[in-house]
Amino acid sequence: MLAIGLVLNTLGIGLFCWAIFALAVYALPFFVALSIGMTAFQSGAGHIGALLIAMAGGALTLVLGQVAFAVTRSLALRIAIATAFAVPAAVAGYHVVFAVSHIGVPSLAWREVFACLGAVCIGVTSWTRLIVLAKTGPFEPDGVVENPS
Repeated sequence: MLAIGLVLNTLGIGLFCWAIFALAVYALPFFVALSIGMTAFQSGAGHIGALLIAMAGGALTLVLGQVAFAVTRSLALRIAIATAFAVPAAVAGYHVVFAVSHIGVPSLAWREVFACLGAVCIGVTSWTRLIVLAKTGPFEPDGVVENPS
C-alpha cells in the first residue's frame, strides 16, 4: 500500500510540474484577465459580465502578443514582447515551486534556491514557447531575405 501511494504521489507531482510548464506562456494573459475581471466586477458588471470581459481580455492579450511577436522584425521589440510574457511566468513559477518545496524541503534557504531555479526554468520555457511562433515567411528561406537582383 505504501508503494502505491509513493508511485501515485510521484505521478501526481510529475503531472503538476508538466501542467506548470505547459501553461507557463499563459501567465500574462491570465493576470490580465484576472485584473480586468476584478475591475469589471467591482464596477458592477456582475458575475457573468465580469467573466465574459475577463475571458475576452485574456484571449485578446494572448492573440495580440503572439501576433505582434510573429509579425515584428525588430529584435528589440521581440525581446520586449517575450520578456513581457516570460516575467509573469517566472514569478508564477517561483511561487509554485516555493509552495511545492514545502512538502519535502525543511530548510528555508534550500526552498529559496529551488524556487529561484524553478523561476528561471519556467521563465525560459515561456520565452522558448513564444519564440517557436516566429517562423520564416514564404519568401524568406531560413530567415534571410534574398536580393532580387
